[in-house]
Amino acid sequence: MKNGWQTKKLGEVLQKTETINPMQSPETEFDYIDVSSVSNATFQIAETQHLKGRDAPSRARRLVKTNDVLFATVRPTLQRIAIVPEHLDNQVCSTGYFVLRPKPEVDYRFVFYSLFTEDFMGQMENLQKGASYPAVTDSEVRAQLIPIPPLPEQQRIVGILDEAFEGIATAKANTEKNLQNARALFDSHLNAVFTQCGDGWVEAKLKDLTELITCGVAKRPEYVLEGIPFLSAKNVKNGQVVWSGYRFVSEETHRALTKYNKPQLGDILYTRVGSYGEAAIIDREVEFSIFVSLTLIKPKSVLLNAFLKHYLNSSTVKQLAAASINGVGVGNLNVGAVREFPIHLPSVTEQRTIVAALDDLREKTQCLESIYQQKLAALDELKKSLLHQAFTGAL
Repeated sequence: MKNGWQTKKLGEVLQKTETINPMQSPETEFDYIDVSSVSNATFQIAETQHLKGRDAPSRARRLVKTNDVLFATVRPTLQRIAIVPEHLDNQVCSTGYFVLRPKPEVDYRFVFYSLFTEDFMGQMENLQKGASYPAVTDSEVRAQLIPIPPLPEQQRIVGILDEAFEGIATAKANTEKNLQNARALFDSHLNAVFTQCGDGWVEAKLKDLTELITCGVAKRPEYVLEGIPFLSAKNVKNGQVVWSGYRFVSEETHRALTKYNKPQLGDILYTRVGSYGEAAIIDREVEFSIFVSLTLIKPKSVLLNAFLKHYLNSSTVKQLAAASINGVGVGNLNVGAVREFPIHLPSVTEQRTIVAALDDLREKTQCLESIYQQKLAALDELKKSLLHQAFTGAL
């Protein structure tokens, strides 16, 4: 550590903060900062609730002041961290935040940046407890060690980080926009194929072009540690079958489940719950069964499976699927509705040409997406590197 730097517990460089009970002043109005109010993308307080004291939630207890640093202790690794702006001075935040109010000899932005370091976040990950809502305590946050240089050095470091992070944020926003554009390019072309029909295309219902459209078993089977894979909707993503993360059933159970609807190489799996409306081709010759969250589609020879996959993944059909959802809460895409889906069908030869063009475009856009995702990862690594240098005296 550089000369003049000290290592202190975070609690040693903080002032005491105040608590308040808004319900004691029922008519007094205030702005409430809930845990969900802080964006972990911009690290700012994105929204607040304007309440009267009588309507205050039980967790509305912590008084905040301008330049306080808020750190959400519930799911701490999500990094809901923000600085209180001037217009929220003397307002109230949830007890789900630890409020950091640095002493005069410590720059509040220096403390703010310290909460993003890998060392601090690693400690939070190790200390958090609870399955559904992992959390750390205020005392655990206070006990964390922080390197403290003299105030002028803190301010110099903060100035460098402010400028660097502003540039990184701009680069990240531009890259994310480029990533969205790459995805939109393919989606737009895909949708155009199925909305601008060519000469000689015939309209039919999906049920007339398939041998079978059915869903998997509705009753959850008895699982075993080893056996036949049992796939569900989570095993279809981004137009591919995900051959991992599934449960197993016995061979006897598998035979019973697939007596009349056995999934085979080249068939289509189509999600019908949760992230419904995603299609993938079975690309492996392997024995497996499916849960009710998947629809199994066996196209006839006049309908190429790859053409059908692209059709089902187009935004036009996704909208059709969304309009066909049944149920409240986690709805499901009824198999009967899928059978009635309309499709315009060209000849098999033209289908092959269309599929080849779509696959080529998809490959190119995925290459672009990969480049942009790598750039985003590099920007995140740059932030981590700058923070490491800043808090080890190497900046």
